[in-house]
Amino acid sequence: MQKITVAIDGHSSCGKSTMAKDLAREVGYVYVDTGAMYRAVTLYALSHHLFLPDGTVKTVELEAVMPGIDIDQRLVDGKTTTFLNGKNVERDIRSLEVSNHVSPIAAIPFVRSALVAQQQRMGQNGGIVMDGRDIGTTVFPNAELKVFVTASAEVRAQRRYDELQQKGMPADYADILRNVQERDYIDSHRDVSPLRQADDALLLDNSQMSIEEQRLWLIEHFNAVIGQDV
Repeated sequence: MQKITVAIDGHSSCGKSTMAKDLAREVGYVYVDTGAMYRAVTLYALSHHLFLPDGTVKTVELEAVMPGIDIDQRLVDGKTTTFLNGKNVERDIRSLEVSNHVSPIAAIPFVRSALVAQQQRMGQNGGIVMDGRDIGTTVFPNAELKVFVTASAEVRAQRRYDELQQKGMPADYADILRNVQERDYIDSHRDVSPLRQADDALLLDNSQMSIEEQRLWLIEHFNAVIGQDV
């Protein structure tokens, strides 16, 4: 049976990665966290002082070093882990500082072009579950299964707060809510590949759903697509 491509898009902190990881594990597909790739570029930019005090990106400098930014995702203890130039940065890229700077980085055309090309190479043979902002609209517009996930900003902020607390990282709910709302606006209003629901994507509002309910919903739709291809 030919393996399909699953594209999961949606707003920040709405559980896309959890859903995508669980599905990939259950059906034996490869999982790619595209949001982590943009976060890794953001971390690099922060570490190399490529932001001005007002948060503006030094695009000329970033473009010059972009070819030297190597991002890799590997399984470590059964979990997809992001490496930046050979260093495990999975924890670092989840900080609120990175969250506060990632949307401007993700809106830069040459950054998106470089990462989209890499993502398309990863999924050219199918058998992949990829989540992000533009997977079903730009990276894989012909994906056999597309899902657009959302939830209220307040619910997403609480989830992000709880996640950071569990990891022992500093967290302030008001700051996180503000960040979620700002990212929603920037992601949906950027000029290149703005966040939007693909015309043929299934909509999932998981504000009141458990992780298990989401898992069952997604596997049901996955099996329905696979059944059509049998």
